[in-house]
Order: sequence, then C-alpha cells, then structure tokens
Amino acid sequence: MNMNELKGFLASDFNGFEVHLDPAEGRADIVLNRPPLNVIEMSQRDEIRTVFEALDRLPEIRIIVLRSIGEHFSSGGNIKGFLEASPEHVSKLADNVAAPARCSKPVIAANRGYTFGVGFELSLACDFRIASDTALYALPEQKLGQIPGSGGSARLQKTIGITRTKDMVMRARRISGPKALEWGFVTDCVADAELENATDALVKELLFFSPLAQRTAKRMINDNEDASLSVAIEMEGHCYSRLRTSDDFREGVEAFHEKRKPEFRGQ
Repeated sequence: MNMNELKGFLASDFNGFEVHLDPAEGRADIVLNRPPLNVIEMSQRDEIRTVFEALDRLPEIRIIVLRSIGEHFSSGGNIKGFLEASPEHVSKLADNVAAPARCSKPVIAANRGYTFGVGFELSLACDFRIASDTALYALPEQKLGQIPGSGGSARLQKTIGITRTKDMVMRARRISGPKALEWGFVTDCVADAELENATDALVKELLFFSPLAQRTAKRMINDNEDASLSVAIEMEGHCYSRLRTSDDFREGVEAFHEKRKPEFRGQ
C-alpha cells in the first residue's frame, strides 16, 4: 500500500477497536472499544497486528499508544473463539500479539482495571506500561485448563523471574498496579484520574528524542534480550558507531554546545 492507501486503511472500521491519528503531535492511538470488558476477538488480533505494521510505515507517526474505553483495559480473549479457531490460526496468535515489540517505534500501553489474558500479553509486548492504581494484571488460563499462549509467561519470566512468574501463571494470581510497579513489570503506576495525563506526558517526553536513536535503542535492547553479555556489548558498540555518523547525532552535539533545544529529523 502507498501512503494514501495506508491512511485510508487506518480510517477503516475495525473489529472492537479504533485508530486515532494525530500527525501534528506525532502520535497514534489504538483504542480498544468494546466496553465494558473490551473482550478481544480472534479476528481482532489479526487486525491489531496489521494496524501496527501500517503505523510503523507512516513517517509522521512517532509514538503509538495502546489504550481502552471504559474502566477496564481488557478482560482477555473470547473464550469460545479458542474452540472455534483452527489449530493453524491459534498457532499464529503469539506472532500477532508480538506486533508492538516488532514495531520500530515506541509503544505505550495505558492500563486500568482488568488487564487479563491477551490484554496483558499485548501490554507486555509494548515498550512502556503505565498502570492505573485500579489495574489488575492476570494470566488466568489455568482456570480453563490451559496456559498462556501468546508470550505472556515467557515475557513475564524475562522481566520478573521464574518464582514470581510461577506465582502468577500457576495460581492465576491477580496483581494490582502498585504491586506490578514493585515487581517491575510496569513503568509507572498513577492514580486512575491521572492515567491519561501520565500517558500524554510520556508521549511528549519521548517526542523530544531522536527518532533514529529511539528506533536503534529499541531494536538493540530487544535483540540483546537473549544475547550473552559479550555479544550484547559488541552489538551496542556497533549501534553506537553507526549513530555517530547520523545527522541527528551531529545536531545533538551542536545543540548541546550552543545551549539550545535540538531539532532531530530521524536521519
């Protein structure tokens, strides 16, 4: 698709969510909109992946926010949908849910209320999670005789370790927003009335930095997750060296010495 076709696609009606574009602010919002619980359908996961891929191609969009309408982010997936979906479709679910992680741009999840199942897994695939103090996180699949199937336990174990992951997954335990901050799998926890303001503030903060440096940092950190320390350090050195030749780095250095705000262009 060309740019006009991409924008037309993003203006479409989607299954259970909306896309809001604000090119002037460099921001796009993917908004779950099936209240009160924002249940996520099987087909919705495919659409969310396609939307992330489309937003990644729009140069005027710098930051993506994943949020919801109502008092709950998402209670998870449509349970009946698992029984109706083909094994081939189910096998692709983790790939769809990983779309925020694959996206080259920073992605923020704003969570309040129930953030369960695939809603939690989608949030874990984002770069930043801001929790309301009303947020409750859970992977409740054990109650159905199942396990998380879209990266939930794997991403959690990388973040909070094996003991706490077993506590959440094997007991289907619900963890509050404040406890999630203590355990380290959310970036911040704020009063529910401040969730939107905190999200907006993080968007504005991220917009200050070089988009090229941000893309490089995200890819480097993600790729180094499973690397040995020596390989990770080597990769960091290569990325650093590449950025030293960029226009953005030159602009950053000149702005620093001239005591002015840099004007980064992502080049």
